[in-house]
Amino acid sequence: MIHIVFNEADVPVLRQAIEMEPGMAGEVWEIKDDYAVGPLTDIFTGPGMEARKAWWRDVLAGGDYDGSVDSGKVDDPAVVDRLKTSLRENPDEIVWIWAAQNKHDVSGYYWLMSQLKDFQGRIFILYLNNLPFINEKGQLFYPQWLSHIPAKEFLKARKLARPITPSEFEVDPDEWMKICRENKPVRLLEGGKKLVQADDDFYDAELQKFITGDWQKASRIIGQFLSKGKETTGDAYLLWRLKKLLQTGFYDVQGEARTMRDFEVKQKVAAGTVTQEA
Repeated sequence: MIHIVFNEADVPVLRQAIEMEPGMAGEVWEIKDDYAVGPLTDIFTGPGMEARKAWWRDVLAGGDYDGSVDSGKVDDPAVVDRLKTSLRENPDEIVWIWAAQNKHDVSGYYWLMSQLKDFQGRIFILYLNNLPFINEKGQLFYPQWLSHIPAKEFLKARKLARPITPSEFEVDPDEWMKICRENKPVRLLEGGKKLVQADDDFYDAELQKFITGDWQKASRIIGQFLSKGKETTGDAYLLWRLKKLLQTGFYDVQGEARTMRDFEVKQKVAAGTVTQEA
């Protein structure tokens, strides 16, 4: 059995669950790219993949993950090739795709399953859509991320595993290709598996709410957004958007705008404003 997840934090908790349940024994593989953002045109072709890499190079340039595009750490097509090889060489091999109810996992699901039609009946989905779990404090909650689920709760979640149906193998890749053709850079989850798209400035208005009249490290602004924002995305994308906001000239900057720890930001004081002392 091969388990597929879409977030690095999901890997250790799922491995811990596997140790508790021999019936889940297998390797845990990760799809690393975030398909909820960025270009998708011709995503399964060489030029399309290279265009996506070029976009990520621009987004990550000068930031905390500068150079990572060409480091070889993220190579999802190679993971899929390896997966297909394993399925062809081992007729009894099956795949469990784990996805929580968030745009990142659902986008990754569409990208992955659209390439596995030849293996119908051997590809299973565990989509934890609006399902309650018990947290470490014994409280009921609805997780948006697999990594938030205690390992022992995965033992219940495994009962949700079901084969991806022939109908889904027809409909879902078509839906994904429709999304790819529309090719807007931000994808959002409306509910179920329905994705909608937005422009690359979608998060800007919310991000600006956390820029105050006091100097703050970019890391703090992004951290506040991630902890309080209704719709969130990866910190690398947010750092890129914050730098775009700084180019408008509406904010003051201290330090070199590179990594999120290198510079501070605050709102500009309006020209002519007089500060009176009490």
